[in-house]
Amino acid sequence: MSQEEHNNKSAALPTCTSTLIFPSASLNLSKSLASISRSNHSVINRLASIDCDSIFVRKIAHHYKLPLVANERCGTWYIPPELKAGSAYFKSTDGHQGQWRFSSRRLNLQVLDIVGRNGGYGARTSEGCILVDSTRRGKSMPDALSKTVPIWCLVMNRLLFEHDSQDLGLHTPEDIVSPSEHAQIEARLDRFLDEAKRLQLDLSALREKISKPLRPVWITPDTFLPDLGVQTSHHPIICLTASRLPSNPDDPSNSYIQGAADDSEFWFRGLAPSHFWEHRQSLLLSTEDELPHLIQSLLNAPRTNPTCMLSSTTLIKPTKSIFIAPIDSVSTRPKGNWEAIVICAPTSPFDECEENAKTHPKKPRTKILHLPCPKGGKLGSRALRAHLHRVPPFIESVIQHPSERSPPQIVFACLTGTDLAAGAALVALCLCIDEDGTLISNAAGKEHAGINKTSVRQRLAWITQSKNDANPSRETLKAVNSCLIGR
Repeated sequence: MSQEEHNNKSAALPTCTSTLIFPSASLNLSKSLASISRSNHSVINRLASIDCDSIFVRKIAHHYKLPLVANERCGTWYIPPELKAGSAYFKSTDGHQGQWRFSSRRLNLQVLDIVGRNGGYGARTSEGCILVDSTRRGKSMPDALSKTVPIWCLVMNRLLFEHDSQDLGLHTPEDIVSPSEHAQIEARLDRFLDEAKRLQLDLSALREKISKPLRPVWITPDTFLPDLGVQTSHHPIICLTASRLPSNPDDPSNSYIQGAADDSEFWFRGLAPSHFWEHRQSLLLSTEDELPHLIQSLLNAPRTNPTCMLSSTTLIKPTKSIFIAPIDSVSTRPKGNWEAIVICAPTSPFDECEENAKTHPKKPRTKILHLPCPKGGKLGSRALRAHLHRVPPFIESVIQHPSERSPPQIVFACLTGTDLAAGAALVALCLCIDEDGTLISNAAGKEHAGINKTSVRQRLAWITQSKNDANPSRETLKAVNSCLIGR
């Protein structure tokens, strides 16, 4: 065979998979693989994977006899409500490569309360807690547990036990965090500590919560369980990754989803962790076709355990005047119990409830300020920005027309009681409250020139110390800074 004939024959040979299969067959194969992938990540498979991982979480809680703390929002899905001791808000973004930081917005001081108090899963062997989180495919541990929590532990230790002779260094998991990254985080620790000190936290009160330094410990489904014994030198913070790395993630027959609860807003169809645990059996036994109808019926049904109680109204200390609450809590309490109510929501439950003035004309009316904001998200925060300038003059009107009760009680409410209401209250704290927490006249008191990012963070620390679940979004804080500093 001549060289030319050989080259022509070689050129006609198939060179890739697509030339071995008819184009239509190749397209059908691609669609079939995509369909398998979608079915493997179905809602029913996610719920089954969460249920499987929750068994591991309960096993660890039983082994160490320590309370379970959910790192929100993911962690709550893995913990039965009766075993959940509280929530934390450690974000993976604060531990991403090159972006390490100590968050003054998410102080997580409520974790200290849980660590230092009695109670847990059975009899206690040592004081500490188990922090539950998960991560999606490709990682064995979320950055929140491997880096954000260690940074927080070290800053808390340096704040509270600065003169302690014990080891107060940075501890990170050696199999996750490289020596180079560990050293880079360490180089920033003095800056993190300075930022925390500028918040002017009540350190004496915090020292009453825990008696020794915090030490992170890491557990995944693939690690051996460390023997903690009875710790005398530190409080163990067990960073528990609930989900395991699948042995063969590309196997179409593998229905297990690693980190199934992560980013639940993209798949949960309105379902909440409380729904899952309350109706776990019926959800897990339903088919994929039945599930949408079942979920909708659960969402439409009245809840048997309403979560909005009067106790969810929180006083922001050291003030005696400023409260934050979810709207449901405020609307179920007699309106006359407040001198003023600030509503951050699309509509106000009090818009058509002004009969108080008609039936009791001599009784002082509750002042109401409605800041119309869409329901949650960035749109709500951006709408809030346009209305925050109305808060100081409204507070001023309350001061100028005092009621029989002194000091007046002013409640800020939004749908959740954690985001928009916290932002509006933060404006009032910065402009209408002095360093001791006393309500002052803005006209005779503070000027915008005295407000900076440090003073805003200090007042935000009042909110997060008083209300554990307060978590104003980045957009909400941008709105506050625009109102206070951007003028």
